[in-house]
Amino acid sequence: MAHIAWLGKKSPFCGNVTYGLSTTHALRSRGHGISFIHFDTPAGRPSPTTLAEELGIDSSDGPGSGPDGLGGGPEVALPYLVKSQVYTIPSPGAQRELRESLERLRPDVVHASLTLSPLDFRLPDLCQQLGVPLVATFHPAFDASLRNITAGTQQLTYQLYAPALAKFDRVIVFSDLQAEVLMRLGVRANRLAVIPNGVDPHTWKPAGASPSPELAQLQRRFAGRRVFLYMGRVATEKNVEALLKAWRLVRPAGCVLLIVGDGPLRSSLQANDAETDVVWWGYEPRMEIRVALQQLAEVFLLPSLVEGLSLALLEAMASGTACVATDAGADGEVLEGGAGIVISTQGVTTQLRTLLPVLRDQPVLTAELGRLARQRALERYTLEGNIDALEKLYSQLVPQRSLVA
Repeated sequence: MAHIAWLGKKSPFCGNVTYGLSTTHALRSRGHGISFIHFDTPAGRPSPTTLAEELGIDSSDGPGSGPDGLGGGPEVALPYLVKSQVYTIPSPGAQRELRESLERLRPDVVHASLTLSPLDFRLPDLCQQLGVPLVATFHPAFDASLRNITAGTQQLTYQLYAPALAKFDRVIVFSDLQAEVLMRLGVRANRLAVIPNGVDPHTWKPAGASPSPELAQLQRRFAGRRVFLYMGRVATEKNVEALLKAWRLVRPAGCVLLIVGDGPLRSSLQANDAETDVVWWGYEPRMEIRVALQQLAEVFLLPSLVEGLSLALLEAMASGTACVATDAGADGEVLEGGAGIVISTQGVTTQLRTLLPVLRDQPVLTAELGRLARQRALERYTLEGNIDALEKLYSQLVPQRSLVA
């Protein structure tokens, strides 16, 4: 077993938060000790315990609860000046507090789920001075081709980070395509590890013969209508506007577009929206409801301009929902070969305008796509497989100890 100092996020809620909490919970369940180091939760935001509950994680299994000698003590909160879903600006004393915490905790390995912070660039030198192996998970969305302004902006992020990532002992990315982008920018192949995101297929699964109370309630609410679902941030890079344009051009009879999530563009896109076939659900904090929404939906739509590897897409696939996504980031790679429908980031509205009537008129097709999506998720994108790969990576960096139970 190993003691892992996990440097990541617990708020505000985003994919990085989900990744960190679900991964550390799974590592603890296998007996590893976790010391969670994160930027302090601002007043008025959900507490880490609340966020854990939203993800279906037992809060009693918190930081410091690992086996004797590996628990690592209480979690560490670092001070910050600004924190958002995208980036974090630490306070001047954050680096000193991080160093003192690592000296006190003495972990076997540091795993940084990078938060797009200036502190990220200091980690290689700090861990080298302390003699501790350093692993990074690099999350930023990308598009391997410069097909739009958003993709160009994300390319700059990769160019900025590449020299620092080259100094990490290992950098985890989610797809071969993402690894190729970093290798072109000078990160050596032997420093990269492709470990895709994973979801729990026992939580994210098709509805059974007896629906959950949450699903039964949703079925009553949307009775007689087939649900097309978008779940994620309502932000420029997610391209929800293109989806709305296509939907309003087609207006598929008997169907409803359900938009679950919040973000900076929600108010402007929702303004003067009187259509009864578009439902703005907002941010949904409850795990049980999010699972039920995926089970309810017949089609999951992801029109992003850039992506990493969407957890919402993997959750939809594991739930047996037919999936349509752009080829941004790793999403096209996930669905290739028949596990879903892949469209280009260019001309999303035009492509969806053609696809929506087909998906409406062919329920047998959507059912088969959902079956194939579930099969693909079970084959490649389970949380168990993700943790197996993580343990193997840790064992390469700390070879003198057995890290697998």
